Amino acid sequence: MKKTTQKNETEEIDPKLAPLVAAFKADPRVTYGGKGFGSGALKVGGKIFAMVSSKGLFVLKLPKDRVTELVRSGRGQHFDPGRGKLMKEWLVTEGKGKALLALAKEAYRFVLGAAD
Repeated sequence: MKKTTQKNETEEIDPKLAPLVAAFKADPRVTYGGKGFGSGALKVGGKIFAMVSSKGLFVLKLPKDRVTELVRSGRGQHFDPGRGKLMKEWLVTEGKGKALLALAKEAYRFVLGAAD
């Protein structure tokens, strides 16, 4: 398993991600921060499950079929990291509150299962 680091208390947490960082704070498997790509992301087992992209978009990692379902229902869109190629297991969403937390928990379980 990859070693992950937590952001120092003095480092700023992206305000968009702050409610989720707080919601997962009690879980010792969840980390926030580190270096390089994903430095501002929530991770489990060293793998990102929720992040704010460089364009300020909220992004979650979910199963491909679930992302497709959410896109079709208008609850998000496929994530394009800027190379013109849509990422099939990544959802961009503007969800808020309980709906966003529910999707983040879903992403957490998905990534946790993949990390085991």
